[in-house]
Amino acid sequence: MSWRFVTVTGLFVTCLLTANVIAAKLVVLGGLVVPAAIVIFPLSYVIGDVLTEVWGYAVARRVIWLGFACNAVMVAAIWVGGELPPAPFWPGQAAYVEVLGSTPRILLASFLAYLAGEFANSFVLAKMKVATRGRWLWTRTIGSTIVGEGLDSVVFVTLAFGGTLPWGVVTGMIGAQWAIKVLYEAAATPLTYAVVGWLKSREGVDAFDRDTDFNPIRL
Repeated sequence: MSWRFVTVTGLFVTCLLTANVIAAKLVVLGGLVVPAAIVIFPLSYVIGDVLTEVWGYAVARRVIWLGFACNAVMVAAIWVGGELPPAPFWPGQAAYVEVLGSTPRILLASFLAYLAGEFANSFVLAKMKVATRGRWLWTRTIGSTIVGEGLDSVVFVTLAFGGTLPWGVVTGMIGAQWAIKVLYEAAATPLTYAVVGWLKSREGVDAFDRDTDFNPIRL
């Protein structure tokens, strides 16, 4: 694969890992309480759209699993770092655990939401590209994000907070995150067009998944 593909893949994984690190901070945007990860996590969907649009679902599938593996390594390293005894003179152990530590329930919700959302996003975009014969890129980038980010938000918030918060609060969090992420994707549409056009011309590839096996666990 070319340096362009490696760069896009690196950006995808970086966005994912960064989002998981900064998600511990809650911020208020437009009166809505959302994780700070909202500033970068939707970018992983934009990059996922680029991967599927240019190189196809099969390639995007491998990158999605790579991101999952990298995230698992990071989580394991953070956990081991938290379990190691801190130096007696270091006062940051409690802050380390509070910011970087996650409960098993939150981690499971995060992992499952990531896989469900990213694979749904890539699948819908690939199918829409064939259906539209490669036209109207904006319809499939936004359409796939509506499905993928919606599924991601539903799975994560429900599994992470269901039963611990009133269901009205849970559904409000799902709706708020979903809306912000879709608006993010829509705002990034001009950039997506520019990047996709440049990559297709430079790479000399424009994949159409007409005969692709869409099994998400096939590598």
